[in-house]
Amino acid sequence: MPPAPSVSAVRLAVRRLLDSEPAARYRGVPLVVACSGGPDSLALAAATTHFARHRNVPVHGVVVDHGLQPGSDRVASDAAAQLTGLGCVEVDVARVEPDGTGGTEAAARRARYEALRLRRPEGSPVLLGHTLDDQAETVLLGLGRGSGARSLAGMRPLDGPWARPFLGVTRRTTEQACEELGLRPWHDPHNTDPAFTRVRLRSEVLPLLEEVLQGGVAEALSRTAVQLREDADALDAVAAGIRERVADSRELDARSLAEHPPALRRRVLRDWLSARGVPELSDAHLRAADALVGDWRGQGGHALPGNFALVRRRGTLLVECGGRGTEQRSSDG
Repeated sequence: MPPAPSVSAVRLAVRRLLDSEPAARYRGVPLVVACSGGPDSLALAAATTHFARHRNVPVHGVVVDHGLQPGSDRVASDAAAQLTGLGCVEVDVARVEPDGTGGTEAAARRARYEALRLRRPEGSPVLLGHTLDDQAETVLLGLGRGSGARSLAGMRPLDGPWARPFLGVTRRTTEQACEELGLRPWHDPHNTDPAFTRVRLRSEVLPLLEEVLQGGVAEALSRTAVQLREDADALDAVAAGIRERVADSRELDARSLAEHPPALRRRVLRDWLSARGVPELSDAHLRAADALVGDWRGQGGHALPGNFALVRRRGTLLVECGGRGTEQRSSDG
């Protein structure tokens, strides 16, 4: 008897991604599934273990317990037991303590990804259960925050070591797959708490858009992410070629870079500054840096995160430590 459509859909999604050419480097190595115990990650674990049995590769399960709610240890233990029942050869429960800036969601995300990095076998991908609905929410968040095309491009299906097979699968499909397979998903109460921005997007904004635009909004946002990602990748490839011609590990030829369009200049600047150790570059930082190239009027250097400064001297950009060069006007003689 053939599997239910929902089960077929999640299995096909995993197979398509892991058998794709970009995932070739992961063939034959152990697979790691990150599991919260929710329907998305449980359906992912079921589809991945099914795939792995036919490829004769082991699957490791990692359950991250953030400890943010009473009884989280029981939820983690139940998820681990289900992973074992699905055929994971090894299941690890990682207990973390989220802290730091950016609120609860951001702190939990950082702690989760760090735990997954530490527990994956060398060279293995980590499969994450992000769905088409998560992608739509990510695009809306980026749009609302004015984060630019890179943010609107959403999450990548494959962004080593992270693999997201379900970006074309709806949340409803994963729930149906769990039901068909007899799995017991946990429903995180945080996913219905309106204190979180994503919850309000999910429960208020997207349903309203679906009603006003007569359906298909999540799918359209997901398609938009794919289109923007393809465009961004093409521009990044062109920018990489330009960077090879105008920059080295110490300096950048601002006069040569000025001959190119702003979208390419800022990509070159972003990658070059990141390679020089400048952290967390915002759009405002990049535009100020680009002004030293495309709107040069002899202005002083620009302060950058991490106590760095970008200065222009004799047509060349240099990164200085300690914020020097931001007061005096630069020389381009």
